[in-house]
Amino acid sequence: LARCSCFRWFKGSVFTVLRSVGIVLFTLLSPADAQPTDAEREVWDQVDVVLKDAKGILDELQAYKGAGQEIREAIQNPSDEALQEQAWAAVVPLVGKLKKFYEFSQRLESALHSLLGALTSVTYDPTQHLEREQALAKQFAEILHFTLRFDELKMTNPAIQNDFSYYRRTLSRMRINNVPAEGENEVNNELANRISLFYADATPMLKTLSDGTTKFVSENKNLPIENTTDCLSTMATVCKVMLETPEYRSRFSSEETVSFCLRVMVGVIILYDYVHPVGAFAKSSKIDMKGCIKVLKDQPPNSVDGLLNALRYTTKHLNDESTNKTIKTMLQKD
Repeated sequence: LARCSCFRWFKGSVFTVLRSVGIVLFTLLSPADAQPTDAEREVWDQVDVVLKDAKGILDELQAYKGAGQEIREAIQNPSDEALQEQAWAAVVPLVGKLKKFYEFSQRLESALHSLLGALTSVTYDPTQHLEREQALAKQFAEILHFTLRFDELKMTNPAIQNDFSYYRRTLSRMRINNVPAEGENEVNNELANRISLFYADATPMLKTLSDGTTKFVSENKNLPIENTTDCLSTMATVCKVMLETPEYRSRFSSEETVSFCLRVMVGVIILYDYVHPVGAFAKSSKIDMKGCIKVLKDQPPNSVDGLLNALRYTTKHLNDESTNKTIKTMLQKD
């Protein structure tokens, strides 16, 4: 009976999604900004301020080279004060960038809360929210795209953690020796602990959003959890349908558009897996995980390794005993 009920929901959901996918396709993938309605304006303005800074954050992260050479030379020559000073001078401005990225994650979490509040309200069902609040839906997609892209860049840049670890060790040594340190006020000890925890995670932005979504649900106990999970599963279904259906796929303007849609799909799957009591991989899940994984694996080799790894290593329920063995096999590394 439960399986039959789930099938009826999924069948109805697919028809609903297919009916509205043209609107959503235009909303999520149009180069032009979706214009907010009067009802959306307040939340849209709040989130827009954050998103305007997102590209700059990605550009800075992509250009982040680290102070590896200076740090190595300083460590290899501990008695050479000139090299110690050079390493410190190289690291301090980089720590300023790392602090900026961390603080942006807090702003992003706040923006996510605002969007979830609007997109999960009892006013409409999930598909109606996507259709009627297109500007907010697009902002939500843009946050997910940013998050996955940030984490892809961070995962391939070990200099980030190395630089921050060196900064903390050196600062601690300076304090013990009562040496005044330029840049000491940049990051106090409490903030340094939070930043360390942030970068210690393989996918720090995704963890921030996952924790933020879980927090949103726990703080809004009067709101049925299905309002949040159905919003996420509907977006996952929309992305999957757009990617696997030639008619819709042919409208994508570039490979970057495909990447955008793939990142959004993976992002909402991971959020769903954290928020839903039994997760995205359970039989009762409203996300077609086999279909979503197939869409990922149908992409050119090596183009989606980061996204597949995100599903392998940052989801909550993949390794549950109840997870279908076929799904586990599909996500095994070749």
